[in-house]
Amino acid sequence: MGKHKGLSFYKRKKKVSSNLVKEIFSWIFGILTSIFLAYVIVFCVGMTTSVIGVSMEPGLYNGQTIFVNRFVYRLLTPKTGDVVVFLPNGNQNSHYYIKRVAAGPGDKVQIINGALYVNGESAETGEDYDKMADSGIAVNEITLQNGEYFVLGDNRNNSEDSRSANIGVVNEKDIIGKAWFHLSGGGDGIGFIK
Repeated sequence: MGKHKGLSFYKRKKKVSSNLVKEIFSWIFGILTSIFLAYVIVFCVGMTTSVIGVSMEPGLYNGQTIFVNRFVYRLLTPKTGDVVVFLPNGNQNSHYYIKRVAAGPGDKVQIINGALYVNGESAETGEDYDKMADSGIAVNEITLQNGEYFVLGDNRNNSEDSRSANIGVVNEKDIIGKAWFHLSGGGDGIGFIK
């Protein structure tokens, strides 16, 4: 009598190959390593903070989260145009301030008729920023010493910055890092800070 070729409910036991196990552990190890490295990079190189107030509008908005590169200024120094994050006068109890570097060490800064002058020359095109109603301490020429920076908010008439006596020039040691990119808010999603 021949073998019956109908339905068979016999299941062969499948063996898990050692190659499959190695592949699974390889993937798990890769994912865990990636998570660990991302955490280390963010912890050692960067941090996040929130914009407080309207002083950096229209580029950065109140409540917007930004990523700060804390490593870059260990290799380089801030340059004019950089958006920096700092603690005013190193005050650990203050919130982080976010402002744009207008002048650096060795520069002479003064605000004349609402416009910023650096080393005796106008530093603004007039179309980028509003005329400043208050010159603050920059009504008289300020010579920046080594490691000192003059910072301003982009929204010049709604900014507490180096013009204010309680902020003044910012020492390099008080700069936490460079504002690198924004993570949320302002209606334009994620993007690098200009």
